[in-house]
Amino acid sequence: MHYRSREVERVLQRGPYGIAYDCDVLVIGGGIVGLSTAYAITRAAPGTRVTVLEKERGPARHQTGRNSGVIHSGIYYRPGSLKARYAVRGATEMVKFCAEYGIAHAVTGKLIVATDRSELPRLHALVQRGRENGIPVRELGPAQITEYEPRVRGLAAIHVGTTGVCDFAAVARQLADASGAEIRYGTEAVRIDRRPALGVAVRTADGTVVRARVLVNCAGLHCDEVARLAGDEPGMRIVPFRGEYYTLLRPELVRGLVYPVPDPAFPFLGVHLTRGIDGDVHIGPNAVPALAREGYGWDVVRPRELGATLAWPGAWRIARRHWRYGAGELRRSVSKAAFAQAVRRLLPAVTEDDLVPTAAGVRAQAVLRDGTLVDDFLIREAPRTVHVLNAPSPAATASLPIGREVSRRALAALSGG
Repeated sequence: MHYRSREVERVLQRGPYGIAYDCDVLVIGGGIVGLSTAYAITRAAPGTRVTVLEKERGPARHQTGRNSGVIHSGIYYRPGSLKARYAVRGATEMVKFCAEYGIAHAVTGKLIVATDRSELPRLHALVQRGRENGIPVRELGPAQITEYEPRVRGLAAIHVGTTGVCDFAAVARQLADASGAEIRYGTEAVRIDRRPALGVAVRTADGTVVRARVLVNCAGLHCDEVARLAGDEPGMRIVPFRGEYYTLLRPELVRGLVYPVPDPAFPFLGVHLTRGIDGDVHIGPNAVPALAREGYGWDVVRPRELGATLAWPGAWRIARRHWRYGAGELRRSVSKAAFAQAVRRLLPAVTEDDLVPTAAGVRAQAVLRDGTLVDDFLIREAPRTVHVLNAPSPAATASLPIGREVSRRALAALSGG
């Protein structure tokens, strides 16, 4: 009886060419952006059938579940950019979402600390940027820094009160549960056949074919590969950067969140101190080239993926342009003493013995052919397809607004088809 009912349902779901569609929108990628997109689609258009394909055995196994858990305020990002707009809006929405569903979170605020006079102009520029983005900031002198963080030292700082922490993996699980979408874990897309007049057919690693009217690519570390499977040249490549973390054995040294002043030439925020929702203090990440898309250690090497990265002209142009910066990151990766020295700029009491290695993450950084690191979220459309091609930090913070934007584009493609 169940089989007959499903067959009747499939007949009713046939398109004008007699194709039996398994769903209206097929999302590839079960990280927080893909699941937020599914959640947004079913809320904006109830009755829309959404399927999510995730190659791992559960959600949030990569960027979403391997970051520092910070709800970013949006202070760093260029006014008017998607990152600025979505991070500011997303931070507020993420706190509300966590409160609504009982997900562990806290609005802790953070310090951004200048430890050298050369950093003071960049710190003042951040104050202005924060105000342009509508973020309340407080400027602090050395004595005021110790009121927030007694063990932290610096020449000046700013306090950003809207920053917080949460469990983004739990958020992703809740989005999956609340979306009403069919989530297929352990299901990897290996081939895509797209026909603009018909839709898409995705073959999975086990030989199953899933047919949909519209495809959404939220594949994170593999998003450029998925774009090419669909027949689109994305004009960028994902160059993976591993971020390595330590746990602080003496968590009492840090009360909340402490960041250095970032270098505006890079989309990385530098080694920072984060008291997570679990009470542990995590220190990191640095940013070193990974030898695989999911290269969470130096021992993880995938020659095909490494070869594809080295074949992309942009990767070599980054290396030539920023080799000094990269050399410092590599040194801190292979030398715990060098890492501890970098941390002591903010927290002089730290010793090597205080640092215990913990799980690393890999940032999916889009790089253009000319070596430009894509600095904003990048969403592109093609026939019956929406590609999310750059969504590293602060994408977890901004995931609810990003999901709505991708949903809007997917539903427009659906109504047009």
